[in-house]
Amino acid sequence: MTREYLKKATLTSESDASQVHETVQTILADIEAGGDAKALEYAAKFDKYEGNILLSAEEIEAACALVPERLKADIRFAHDNVRRFAETQKQTVMDVETEIVPGFIAGQKAIPVDAAGCYIPGGRYSHIASAIMTVTTAKVAGCRHIMACSPPRPGVGVAPAIIYAAHICGADTIMAMGGVQGVAAMTFGLFGLPKANILVGPGNQFVAEAKRILFGRVGIDMIAGPTDSLIIADKTADAFVVATDLVSQAEHGYNSPVWLVTDDRALADKVMELVPGLIDDLPETNRDNAFAAWRDYAEVILCDDREAMAACSDDYAPEHLTVQADDLDWWLERLTCYGSLFLGEETTVSYGDKASGTNHVLPTSGAASYTGGLSVHKYMKIVTWQRSTREGSKAVAEATARISRLEGMEGHARSADVRLAKYFPDETFDLTSNG
Repeated sequence: MTREYLKKATLTSESDASQVHETVQTILADIEAGGDAKALEYAAKFDKYEGNILLSAEEIEAACALVPERLKADIRFAHDNVRRFAETQKQTVMDVETEIVPGFIAGQKAIPVDAAGCYIPGGRYSHIASAIMTVTTAKVAGCRHIMACSPPRPGVGVAPAIIYAAHICGADTIMAMGGVQGVAAMTFGLFGLPKANILVGPGNQFVAEAKRILFGRVGIDMIAGPTDSLIIADKTADAFVVATDLVSQAEHGYNSPVWLVTDDRALADKVMELVPGLIDDLPETNRDNAFAAWRDYAEVILCDDREAMAACSDDYAPEHLTVQADDLDWWLERLTCYGSLFLGEETTVSYGDKASGTNHVLPTSGAASYTGGLSVHKYMKIVTWQRSTREGSKAVAEATARISRLEGMEGHARSADVRLAKYFPDETFDLTSNG
């Protein structure tokens, strides 16, 4: 199957990989050693904010009062959708048990982690939706303490809409601290907080690197790179809609790849014609990001047929995958590698980013080939248990003893031997490995 690149990226996410590891490692080590005082020092340096770190109930109430009623209604709408979808997802994780052999029962139990740390970006954009996505799923999962952390603006603090969203979604603590220092504060349990068991939420390259370094000490949702989006479109697609959707995702950042995969050259040509004008029509700050992303990272790929298009998409394993093509059921069945799938013109990535219910914290940089996005499942520990009658343990003990001896693990074998001898003193067992 051939692929013709009508537009080829000149850069990749690896091209822009900054050497941030040493900087982040130093900050984390400093804060772990210096505690609250060192975290406050970095907050003053990077956040340029010296107000309360842990927002009081009065401060939260005052911030919520600043949010317009229409925006509050929109936030509640999005929260309700995300909550309902998360509740449905949680129903797929059940406590179960089964009788392995007569008298020997094994089971599974789902236990939410105790404390979740939710990072909510607040720099160039106020990521209200990230507060909804992260805090809501942690709440539905059943985490006992949920920390929301967001960068404050100098002299202002955390954006009121972020505070309102985190509050109504169930955050127990809202922290005005950003960057590596905010991640460190949640991980190390500073300012009287519990230590986070898991860190979730998007962030810049420094936040992502902090999560990478801390993974193992705490769980994380994923290690995220620049957001990316791919659109599959055939001759039935509306070129203007396709171009608009590509631009809408390119505005995320100067290094956010957007890709168009099609089997229709005329559509591809029309989309490439339309995109520059749509970018020019954006506000200046958005325009700069979208222009650079389209110029350096975007690709337009012409394939032979829909099977080739699907194979191309699976190879890219995009974070967001939109299909604007005929026979949507075929695509739903065929496609296998994506963070979230948007079927048909009637939905769009922007819906999922903000309000439709599915989560927008998703795998990037090809990680969708092996993992999905943030959900209630990320906060759940799937643990196992077993129980047995004495008779039920007999066959398992015999097999355990023989396998252990074949492996050379005599201590394991004897833990089985002692039970057979105690429970069945009148019986004789062949417990040698015969290896």
